[in-house]
Amino acid sequence: MSTAYDTLASFASEDGVLTYRDTGAGRPVVLLHAGFVDHTMWDAQIPALARHYRVIAPDARGHGASANASAPFRQTDDLAALLRHLDPGPAVVVGVSMGAAIAVDTALEHPGLVGALVLSGGGARDAGSGDPWTRELQAAQTRALTAGDIEGWLDTFAAVAAGPHREPGDVDPGLVRRLREMARRTIGKHTPGEPDHHLPVPHTTARAAEIAVPVLALNGALDAPGLIGAADHIARTVADGRTTVIDGTAHFPNMEQPEAYTRAVEDFLRTV
Repeated sequence: MSTAYDTLASFASEDGVLTYRDTGAGRPVVLLHAGFVDHTMWDAQIPALARHYRVIAPDARGHGASANASAPFRQTDDLAALLRHLDPGPAVVVGVSMGAAIAVDTALEHPGLVGALVLSGGGARDAGSGDPWTRELQAAQTRALTAGDIEGWLDTFAAVAAGPHREPGDVDPGLVRRLREMARRTIGKHTPGEPDHHLPVPHTTARAAEIAVPVLALNGALDAPGLIGAADHIARTVADGRTTVIDGTAHFPNMEQPEAYTRAVEDFLRTV
């Protein structure tokens, strides 16, 4: 059943248009996608959660249909501007990977906009790359991009879905295809040598105790240890934090185990 919020919309930021999905009604739940993909990674969660909540799923700047940056910016400030524009009230912010880092940044920099956090495969930007598998994968991605090898870069990007404990062939080919399609669209928005205008929020690991809202670290059991640890660190540090894992999945638990992921988020929402 459609609602008044059932729209694909855009928001004119100070540096171009940012796009987002806004559907359902009720308590706001914001879904933040991983790096190099877009809001369609939440295709399984958006209709399920929209039965009881207002679901807002933006495309981050430089991803999906949102504009590229032409000047320095912080992803958390983009999200804050969008939420102030929509004025839904404090939201439960759910993020995977890059999205988890944006969620943490927003709880630190714009705390009045956040009512709770769900973090998967990330959290503190200055943590999460300490394990050898993650470091080597990031190095392989850099080598591929430097060489202009887009197909090779897509191969390394898709390998994230398998994690360090499986081979890429162990992952559902349909999931890999979706990830490659989203990543190809995103990388196609950019040019070689394009400046990176993004400004990180500093010292998020050290500042984690400032987060005053409930936090759920919801990781794939097969993800890289450093990425699991980035989310778990936030949950262990805050006053009201909890951790859980979803078996049979790595870095994209919402896509690989959508029913289990959605159920865990809904259970958390009922407690906060």
